[in-house]
Amino acid sequence: MNRFRAALIAGALLTLGLPATAVAAPDTTLHAACSSTVSTTATAHCFAVYRAPQAFGANATPTGFGPADLRSAYKLPSTGGAGQTIAIVDAYDNPNAEADLGAYRQQFGLPACTTANGCFKKVNQRGAASPLPEGSSGWGVEISLDLDMVSAACPDCHILLVEADSATSANLGAAEDTAAASGASAVSNSYGSDEYNGMDVDARHYQHPGVAILASSGDYGFQPASFPASLSNVIAVGGTSLVKADNARGWTETAWSGAGSGCSAWISKPVWQHDANCGMRTVADVAAVADPNTGLAVYDTYGLGTQAGWILVGGTSAASPFIAGVIGLAGNGSQLGDASSLYAQADKLFDVVGGSNGYCGGDYLCTGLAGYDAPTGVGTPNGIGAF
Repeated sequence: MNRFRAALIAGALLTLGLPATAVAAPDTTLHAACSSTVSTTATAHCFAVYRAPQAFGANATPTGFGPADLRSAYKLPSTGGAGQTIAIVDAYDNPNAEADLGAYRQQFGLPACTTANGCFKKVNQRGAASPLPEGSSGWGVEISLDLDMVSAACPDCHILLVEADSATSANLGAAEDTAAASGASAVSNSYGSDEYNGMDVDARHYQHPGVAILASSGDYGFQPASFPASLSNVIAVGGTSLVKADNARGWTETAWSGAGSGCSAWISKPVWQHDANCGMRTVADVAAVADPNTGLAVYDTYGLGTQAGWILVGGTSAASPFIAGVIGLAGNGSQLGDASSLYAQADKLFDVVGGSNGYCGGDYLCTGLAGYDAPTGVGTPNGIGAF
């Protein structure tokens, strides 16, 4: 069993109240959408994790959280974001992306977002409508998740999908440059790799003044930080477990057991980050729902066979595009820049307390504690005030 698979299954068992050591065989209900192999030669994989609900398919009633649930949990306004564009960078092509996005938005009563009405646009890494990359069903799940989560957070935002030819750092970097040059206020990247020698050169693709750049923190729990989330100018997005509750907020939220957190081995600590036990850049900065065991409703029909249609998806791949959508909803992406302003306005976020993503002796680097902690950063959206 590989490290990625083991981490996912251990997280599922912890959520169910079972000891992580009980892992004996693969849990076939959880699927890592992309390759589980992380290369030190700068090949990334996406962080989407999905499972088929008991009743799945194109005509099934979706289970998992939808836009209304997320607006309730994070106290988001129902309108806003008109004139804002959120860019999504992924590898490979999902040929059904626009049609599946349409099915998601129709199901939940969101306005249509199509090429014809100017809301949706899909291009290759050079910014052209064709030729598009070869298809990938794994990255296709990621693409559907990204589009649906931006839609859930900001129904009035326009969406640009930039598809890289492959998941190499060079191709994803080229796609990132195209996305940032498009006029988007935020760019979401739901992928990552181990840090590597030479990433200082690739970092230039994620430095675009006036554009908020976000990246998922990863799904491996507490371990060394992931690139590009570890870059100081990138907003690193961690993950939470979100559950409906009978309390004033209506929800409880804890650190998700798989949420990536840790210290960078390469990137110096930003001047605005003051946590005590990591002398380098600490991941993450902010967070949102990511736990695949509760799941987000996503519509995807590309390459999933009999499971095509409504699936349950999680991973920090869900959190990054959702936060990008919140930034679009607030309309301040060009002023937000790096994560420094989020730290300065932490009182406008929900402070996530509880949960753990590994063993660190109860330290904030792997435990949801009051104030800053690495799995969830300075918190999750409480309206749009911090953004």
